Amino acid sequence: MEAVLILTALLAVTVGIGVYARWQQQRPRRHDPAEIVEPQRLGAEALGERATLLQFSTELCARCPGVHRTLSDIAADKEGVLHLDVDLTHRPDIARHFNVLSTPTTLILDRHGVVQTRFGGAPGRGVLELELDRVTAEPVRG
Repeated sequence: MEAVLILTALLAVTVGIGVYARWQQQRPRRHDPAEIVEPQRLGAEALGERATLLQFSTELCARCPGVHRTLSDIAADKEGVLHLDVDLTHRPDIARHFNVLSTPTTLILDRHGVVQTRFGGAPGRGVLELELDRVTAEPVRG
């Protein structure tokens, strides 16, 4: 009976850690504006006029096509927003540079190419739109 209680407690702790880790992964994380992303390095001509939704994918990523559709739809609905999808399958240099450990990973860049927000996993459309609105909001001048 004691062994069953110990196993149940270990299972509960393991599930709790897993749920917390997944919740943390899908939350937006803000970044320090230390680096400006150069579009040519990613195989693009330019970034969006207002913002860029930068998606990192791989060929074998099961969730990447769904994230791609969501980001493309959001970019199509927002003027001046561009969606770039970078396949990291044969570009480990970019994965290392941006510290991408799993795909999909999405970065929201401001109009200058500064990373403002990072999402790991498949973020929800509502959270993406809120962050994009925050990034593209014009500062109030007084």
